[in-house]
Amino acid sequence: MDIRIIEKKDKTMKFILSEVDVALANSLRRAILSEVPTFAIEDVVIIENTSPLFDEIIAHRLGLIPLTTDLETYSYSEECESGNPDAVSQCQVTLTLEKEAGNDYVTVYSGDLESEDPNIHPVYDKIPITKLAPGQKIVIEATARLGVGRIHAKWQPVSSVGYKYMPLIKVYHDKCDLCGACVSACPRNILEIRDNALIIKNAIDCILCKACVDACGEKQAIDIEWDKSSFIFQLESTGALPVEKIVDIASQIIIDQTNEILKKFESAKEVAK
Repeated sequence: MDIRIIEKKDKTMKFILSEVDVALANSLRRAILSEVPTFAIEDVVIIENTSPLFDEIIAHRLGLIPLTTDLETYSYSEECESGNPDAVSQCQVTLTLEKEAGNDYVTVYSGDLESEDPNIHPVYDKIPITKLAPGQKIVIEATARLGVGRIHAKWQPVSSVGYKYMPLIKVYHDKCDLCGACVSACPRNILEIRDNALIIKNAIDCILCKACVDACGEKQAIDIEWDKSSFIFQLESTGALPVEKIVDIASQIIIDQTNEILKKFESAKEVAK
């Protein structure tokens, strides 16, 4: 197995995972979506709400606001969902919101939420929650809890994650007459005629659509295949966790679950003897 990071920004990352099969690649994708814990607002107490939105709509909007997550201080377990006070103290934070409009209209934003823990707060300050007309008021107490994406999508740490096979582009220069049809047909602009030759500028950007193959027609000067043991991953964090930490945690979860299966299997073999 080999991993090579080819692009990393503030909340996005692209890397190549090679020397594995599609089952492992998909396991990593599913672990990222379903098993990496993050904070999200779960319980909302509406103390006062004279805004134009119903309580339920405001609670729904609050639940979808991404929150920064500190997994060094807090830890997730299935006990977090049980309501056990001892477990809940390790995986929840209280946030409050109080806003009143004076003589002007006011927009209530995610940044107006105040957390009891400064490390757990909305990732973005300008997510609109509601608007208040003059004299209107909203007072809320919300509980954010650690959870995972398999319970609800609001706990997913990424806004998107996917992979594709590594493209293998073959150019048969003895058949190519440099007509340029494949260059014009490529939707990702990865082909170029330079120095009397057809050049592949960046194979990683290929989406395997084979438009260039169709454009080339009977000449068959270009062919597209893919490497079944190499995958290009691309993910975008919601901002709850850094992208590299999301991959680290998802990978460790796969290892832990595999070890648990092996332990269960060994126990089952002992019983069967």
